[in-house]
Amino acid sequence: MNRLDVRGLSTSFHTDDGWVHAVVDLSFSIGVGHTLALVGESGSGKSVTSLTLMRLLARTTRTRVSGQALFASREGPIVDLLDLPALPESRMRAIRGNQISMIFQEPMTSLNPVLRVGAQIAESLRLHKGLDRMAAQAQARRLLEQVEIPEAAQRLREYPHQLSGGMRQRVMIALAMACEPTLLIADEPTTALDVTIQAQILALMRRLQAHTGMSILFITHNLGVVAHHADDVAVMYAGRLVEAAPVVPLFAQPRHPYTQGLLACLPSRQRLQAGAVARSGHDRLRAIRGQVSSPLAPPPGCAFEPRCDQAVAACRAEMPPLHAVGPAGPGDADRSARCVLVAEASS
Repeated sequence: MNRLDVRGLSTSFHTDDGWVHAVVDLSFSIGVGHTLALVGESGSGKSVTSLTLMRLLARTTRTRVSGQALFASREGPIVDLLDLPALPESRMRAIRGNQISMIFQEPMTSLNPVLRVGAQIAESLRLHKGLDRMAAQAQARRLLEQVEIPEAAQRLREYPHQLSGGMRQRVMIALAMACEPTLLIADEPTTALDVTIQAQILALMRRLQAHTGMSILFITHNLGVVAHHADDVAVMYAGRLVEAAPVVPLFAQPRHPYTQGLLACLPSRQRLQAGAVARSGHDRLRAIRGQVSSPLAPPPGCAFEPRCDQAVAACRAEMPPLHAVGPAGPGDADRSARCVLVAEASS
């Protein structure tokens, strides 16, 4: 059984210029104890996907959400499949922060600046676990120690602005892990950190996952990080899934031109460490030309066609569906790509 099955999820926002389709017909699954990396450029729909799943989209904005997100909720020995977009808000509040937690990109905008760190963690424990004040404070201290924050008792009494960026992110992880979630959504959790602290945070997340068996939806634009921390990869472009595969075959032989372009932006040493196939002419970094088209005026056919060096006439005719990738190598049985070239190669 999967921890999360997303089926045909779509999210649109109403603006003065019309409807913006931020996420379109998105489908993916996350197995129990597995990590799925959702990758793509800024504006591809990654963060909107996470906010849709968590039901955290601004209520003052007119939105349309369709499709399913089936979450395997466990209450004791019983597993219940819950469709997150269709849940009553009262039921979603019981799930959010308890069975499903989220780590945000910038902890200073997520942590309450006027509450001490200990009070913020204890609040979640008292709400979802029913602990009294003393028990919640004691558990908050243990959580800070678990995420390797030194002098945890002192940090409980401090405010977020008194902590470094790495410390604040560890507090966010402790807060997310407080109720032992079965699904953790990590939205660019290390983007604002230097590389040394980034490596420490990612290693910490791996250890916590190994200890608890939780599933992780890891949202990032950093393919170098994905190579070492994900089991499966889903690549998004302009709100749509364009390629999905286990991490090793995707890096070894990317099938969609957009995925190929993202990998070509990595230094050759990093590609080789990730298991990508070395190709002649890739010694220098190559940028993907152009920019993502406006969601208010998408191009006809494939959204990536205006930037694609391999585009053919069929690419402009209509949006290609996801095609199963032919079994050209290990892991290809679980692969798909939204490209007419993949369809021609598989036929």
